[in-house]
Amino acid sequence: MKYMDSFKFLVLMLAVFVMAACGNGEVAETIEEDEDSTDTTVEAPEEAAEDTEAVVEGTLTISAAASLVDALDEVTTLFNEEYPDVEVEYNFGGSGALMQQILQGAPVDLFFSANADHFQEVMAEGHIDEENAVDLLTNELVLIVPAGSGTVTSFDDLENADEIGIGNPESVPAGEYSVEAFESMGIMEDIESKFVYAEDVRQVLNYVETGNVDAGVVYHTDTLMSEDIDVIDAALEDAHSEIVYPLGMMNDTDNEAAQLAFFEFMQSEAAGEVFNEYGFINR
Repeated sequence: MKYMDSFKFLVLMLAVFVMAACGNGEVAETIEEDEDSTDTTVEAPEEAAEDTEAVVEGTLTISAAASLVDALDEVTTLFNEEYPDVEVEYNFGGSGALMQQILQGAPVDLFFSANADHFQEVMAEGHIDEENAVDLLTNELVLIVPAGSGTVTSFDDLENADEIGIGNPESVPAGEYSVEAFESMGIMEDIESKFVYAEDVRQVLNYVETGNVDAGVVYHTDTLMSEDIDVIDAALEDAHSEIVYPLGMMNDTDNEAAQLAFFEFMQSEAAGEVFNEYGFINR
């Protein structure tokens, strides 16, 4: 009897051991499943973030002052190195004319003006919000003559010219600044009848290069592009309003990601260096 009792006790203990082992296996399996479930939960937010990342691509239309043509050509090349899927199309002209186009409904993504007043009018009409605008550059107003010409030597003897090229002050900022400078110098009445008006500052440069006028008033930056003119004088800063180039993002756009990328890139150090090479001063 004692032998049988010992045998039964041994069988009972073996059964308990087997049951415990099976139970531990189920627990371990459950833990592994829980760990797998936890890993999946952690990865999900990262995948969602990738899915919502803005894609910078498409076409941008930018209305920009004619005096920015050469600088923007090079800056845009740098921009496309970083954003190759964005096509940038420019509409260059006098800032006043560009302003009128915008106010009449022209589709534009950004406005790069050479005149603060024209830019402010676009803002006042609700096309650009203040937080989406920046005064980016400044420039200088200079008097030029055909290379080698001695007819005019400074603003003081402009009355010796038969014809003087300036931008139309109604639509070209450089022309508006020119009139302000002439009035400040007290020579407006003596030379106004000699004015030959141009549609933008680059046309004034062309008039002087070709000798169609005896003198002209342009921006300092324009003169760096030509070997056919001489710069003979510069207007004093207090003789006219400050020459400011504001840049702003239009409210009505179909491509906010590309618009913001361009706006921010124009304020970058790389873009600033290019503008400096072309004679602009970072504000």
